[in-house]
Amino acid sequence: MIFFTKKYYGDYDPIKGSGSDQPASKGNASQSEPLRVDAPLQGLGEWPLWEVFIRNKQGLDHKHVGSLHAADAQMAIENARDVYTRRQEGVSIWVVESKYIHASNPDDAESFYEPANDKVYRHPTFYDLPDEVKQM
Repeated sequence: MIFFTKKYYGDYDPIKGSGSDQPASKGNASQSEPLRVDAPLQGLGEWPLWEVFIRNKQGLDHKHVGSLHAADAQMAIENARDVYTRRQEGVSIWVVESKYIHASNPDDAESFYEPANDKVYRHPTFYDLPDEVKQM
């Protein structure tokens, strides 16, 4: 006999991933029981942290709006939509797992950016823009 696992939104198994549609065997009857809200989540671990970037209707770039925990990328996008675009202000959502973001050290900023200071052509502040150019 085959038992099927009933999945609820937010269920997560770190071994199999989230939302596995594989039937549970008779020996794994405990997997067919739903997670109780009041039960401690021992053994499940913590969901990874995702950084959320949203592009609004008037903007051309995505801006960091916050972070959230989710089991996978699809859940992160859905949660970001619900949390950060409640007033229909976004047209595009990016989510990136936090462990994949790398940054420079702010203490090394002077030596890190120093080579660009002597290249004045990289800072086009002395150009006049035509009136037709609205976004630069």
